[in-house]
Amino acid sequence: MPRYSKAEDSPKVTFIMGIAVHTITYGQQSINFTVRFSHREKLTISVHPDLSVIVDAPDDKQIAEVVARVKRRAGWIVRQRDFFERFKPEQPERRYVGGETHIYLGRQYRLKLIEDKLEYVKLTRGYFLIQTRNPHDSTKVKSLLDKWYADHSRRVIRTRIDRCFESLQRYGVNYPTSITFRRMSKRWGSCNKAGGVMLNTELAKASVFCIDYVITHEMCHLKYTNHSKDFYRLLDLVMPDWKRRKSKLEIL
Repeated sequence: MPRYSKAEDSPKVTFIMGIAVHTITYGQQSINFTVRFSHREKLTISVHPDLSVIVDAPDDKQIAEVVARVKRRAGWIVRQRDFFERFKPEQPERRYVGGETHIYLGRQYRLKLIEDKLEYVKLTRGYFLIQTRNPHDSTKVKSLLDKWYADHSRRVIRTRIDRCFESLQRYGVNYPTSITFRRMSKRWGSCNKAGGVMLNTELAKASVFCIDYVITHEMCHLKYTNHSKDFYRLLDLVMPDWKRRKSKLEIL
């Protein structure tokens, strides 16, 4: 396991747009994180799909205590970043050429491009079969694949929402007042005070096992808006194995 040297006891601090960004070293990797102090009871560490690490800490916490917690959680942070690196929304290296791998519901599929007047996308036998007039036009291939993802992501996720709600309604959780889909860089999902749930369309790249966890987590917020004991008690009731599902999101 990577260890910290005495020289690493105090993290480096840089300022970006007036915000202090702390840096520690874990093995061969650097972990940058920002700290937000507020009136709260517990310290929490979150890793976002854009690979940013945010620490929300109580007002009375000393920075040395915050750094110590980040160091203890460094292994988890690295695993979470590795996961988001795999599924991050923006992948500029994608060239949309034959043989390239793309992910759907946790499985990898290769692109198979066919020249034809009729244009469509079909998932079959381990391939994304894309038929188009010009299979060498990567912009067109991307457009066709993006549209397929948009259509199928909403369909699959909405079906999972209905399945997850079946286990929640007996505990007095109301169905969302609205369900929206959006490609987000900061989070997998969110729930607003009006009872609406928003889910990241990039969820379609994760397995159904993990999708259900994110949906259930957000829908539990329809009853308990914060991460209180009551919130986790409800989550335990409706999804006893939620920690294992969450773990798969973190280390997949």
